[in-house]
Amino acid sequence: MLYIGCSDSRVTAEELMGANPGDVFVYRNIANLVPAGDLASMAIINYAVTVLRVEHIVVCGHYHCGGIEAALQPKDMGILNPWLRNIRDIYRHHRHEIETSNSITDRQRRLVELNVREQCVNVIKAPEVQKAIRSKTLNVHGWVFDMETGLLKDLKVDTDAILKEIMSIYRLE
Repeated sequence: MLYIGCSDSRVTAEELMGANPGDVFVYRNIANLVPAGDLASMAIINYAVTVLRVEHIVVCGHYHCGGIEAALQPKDMGILNPWLRNIRDIYRHHRHEIETSNSITDRQRRLVELNVREQCVNVIKAPEVQKAIRSKTLNVHGWVFDMETGLLKDLKVDTDAILKEIMSIYRLE
């Protein structure tokens, strides 16, 4: 299993899944992003799918994520600006949905969930992931960890439906 999580998370991937050290291939970055231009993300996904032959890729975010909260601030974050732009773009695309709530906490929570889903889509766009999904050897999951309750929320990402939706644009043989 490949676990893509946030660097800010205070719980290890193994703890979340009840796994032993070494059972999970783990990659972390600010706000669990998987941007296409990030060679580290792409290399890790490629290695996990083609060499390790993982059967599951999990993108796991968490509520009260510092990266999500920073992206919602209307200020210059210096070197973080290009990274946070990925989250701000998700906010822009889902602005009407996010802004239905007057609560900043609810807005942040919804953006965390939308970010996880969008990162799952980004994972599925990778050619080696598409091939593995079509051959039924891989599934992609989106989770959100709530540090206040200790609960893990499965966003029930429909890998096949997402692949079908994006194939006309992102199908890579």
